Amino acid sequence: MADALMPLFNVPEGKEVTVTEIGGGQALRRRLTAMGLNEGVKLKVLHSHGRGACVILVQNTRLMLGHGMAHKIMVKG
Repeated sequence: MADALMPLFNVPEGKEVTVTEIGGGQALRRRLTAMGLNEGVKLKVLHSHGRGACVILVQNTRLMLGHGMAHKIMVKG
């Protein structure tokens, strides 16, 4: 079960995961790609609480994603 797919927003703080799929439209995918988020990228969840933003660490860069955006990124880890 540890490697089950789940939305990024459901990942507990401090856990490292790998992006497996990005949902949403092409505009969202382009935006995430510009930020360095592609399928296969490893990241660490720094903050994920309630319906607010999700803060992640990708290749030594902190990114803040909105609730809806974080739900469209599927990860495993």
